[in-house]
Amino acid sequence: MKLNHLNLTVTDVSSARNFLEKYFGLTCGASRGNGFAVMFDDDGFVLTLMRGSEVHYPNTFHIGFPQESKEKVDKINQRLKEDGFNVPPPQQLHGYTFYVEAPGGITIEVLCQ
Repeated sequence: MKLNHLNLTVTDVSSARNFLEKYFGLTCGASRGNGFAVMFDDDGFVLTLMRGSEVHYPNTFHIGFPQESKEKVDKINQRLKEDGFNVPPPQQLHGYTFYVEAPGGITIEVLCQ
């Protein structure tokens, strides 16, 4: 069985969409202003973003974007820092990883196993 899609509630659909496009290569297939967006990755996974006035995910909730190498993790980390995001340097934990709070209220993990 294959997971087909995931819906996330975010406070700002447009900002979250732009972030996911810029740093993780998702593409937007359709959107309705700042209320809804359908995004796709290269493997056909569908991520929908829906606007909510408040976002309350559990502290440990996040979505992950695995990378092929530590160098790619470092590159994304550096791009985020240069663009003003408060990101810690990657650490070797369960993989070479770091977390970033994306626009809209979702936490993203970038890692290499």
